[in-house]
Amino acid sequence: MSLFDMTGQVALITGSSRGIGKATAEAMAEQGAKVVISSRKQDACDQTAAAINARFGEGTAIAVAANISSKEDLQHLVDATRAAFGKITALVCNAASNPYYGPGLGISDDQFRKIMDNNILSNHWLISMVAPEMLERGEGSITIISSIGGLKGSPIIGAYGISKAADMQVARNFSVEFGPKGVRVNCIAPGLIRTDMARALWENEENLRRSTAASTLKRIGEPHEIAGAAVFLASKAGAFTTGQTIVCDGGATISGGA
Repeated sequence: MSLFDMTGQVALITGSSRGIGKATAEAMAEQGAKVVISSRKQDACDQTAAAINARFGEGTAIAVAANISSKEDLQHLVDATRAAFGKITALVCNAASNPYYGPGLGISDDQFRKIMDNNILSNHWLISMVAPEMLERGEGSITIISSIGGLKGSPIIGAYGISKAADMQVARNFSVEFGPKGVRVNCIAPGLIRTDMARALWENEENLRRSTAASTLKRIGEPHEIAGAAVFLASKAGAFTTGQTIVCDGGATISGGA
């Protein structure tokens, strides 16, 4: 059996109707996992789940819409997952918000709070809902999709970077708390990836050239290249990895940043 096999696992992935979350759901389904597709819009979730079921077999995926800013929505998401599949063995907190681009002195209180609530508090809520069953079972994997924005300063996405740095600490704290009972918690910190959220940085050819100039691979990343790291962390291949932040950025941070 492959170290990356996820047969028998149930993975709940937020923000999974597109981008990194969708690629992660597809990769985990390919490795045998049941997957839960979730984002704000039910129709988008339905489309992604249907495509996964068509590819990997009916019943592989279900679609449950949830707004990460709503604790009630997240509890419904967890309850619906358990009702359909009986358990949650892998949680991927991928959904996030960034409503503001600009200098730190210009961000409004509402924008700052939205970033902190959606990118930190929502992850804390979801982990708190899912972790107890993992701890009781004595195994489980929780992965937060952070960002290299949490590893360096920025004049335009500073609040987002603060939230992503905090996610890394969330993972470290919970890995210490949960580790003795076999539950692992990690982060993945992507660099520039070809997603809708980062479209402003790659859609224009000149912007893309500037954005990738400082990376050693000199190119943008693709969602499936982050999904591979997520599968590693959720499978037996990552069984001795916890409390870590895996940087997947094409060499941007080690060469001075993208």
